[in-house]
Amino acid sequence: MPRTHKSFPRLYVEHSLGKGEIVMLGREQTNYLISVLRMKAGDAVIIFNGSDGAWLAKIADPNRKAVTLELVVQTAHQTPPSDLWYGFAPLKAGRLDYVIQKATEMGAGIIQPVITRFTQVGKLKPEKLRANAIEAAEQCEVLSIPAIPPEIGLDALLASWRPTQGLRRLIVCDESAPSASPVEQLARLDGLPMGLLVGPEGGFSDDERVQLLAQPFVIPISLGPRILRADTAAVAALAIVQATIGDWR
Repeated sequence: MPRTHKSFPRLYVEHSLGKGEIVMLGREQTNYLISVLRMKAGDAVIIFNGSDGAWLAKIADPNRKAVTLELVVQTAHQTPPSDLWYGFAPLKAGRLDYVIQKATEMGAGIIQPVITRFTQVGKLKPEKLRANAIEAAEQCEVLSIPAIPPEIGLDALLASWRPTQGLRRLIVCDESAPSASPVEQLARLDGLPMGLLVGPEGGFSDDERVQLLAQPFVIPISLGPRILRADTAAVAALAIVQATIGDWR
């Protein structure tokens, strides 16, 4: 996106985008632009929908009930969806929001909640998870909103991995593994699609760890000599994967 557009508010919309299109915003986004930012007719915003790139739009009608935008020019072409699968054991509120936001910022294409023995949270609110992903995408110029499937148990995930994920490897952060460089481990992999799984606070149970390590598609990695909080481990692991075999290369 051009540097001259960096200061414009950025909004996700569920509307087809193209030059000359008219987009009417909902109540929440209207309130944000008019009541919070005090924007007026002719002011510019950037909007995106996850499939048509980013567009510069001007406020055509600053109606306090429903702002109308007119699209002017495309500022960024749509990026292809990320192939990075990221699985995590849900955390308590606040830290859960953080993990969803950071996984979105770090380029995950699928964010999969996985229920393990020591998972602290059961039923999730899909609309809240998606809202956190959208907020992170708006703030960090991410053009594709990651998919967030319903939570799945670890047993079911492993049983379905080959039929649904094909040859995709599953990198598992294993706090019980001997301390070693994950960079060296990942650099030796053969370029197949990858998934990343981070366990809950307290780690995987002994039975789960045995089950994971028995899978031919699982690649266990260490995150170093220190025990990390689950949300810290998520960011550290995503950074390592993206830097070694992901889109940071």
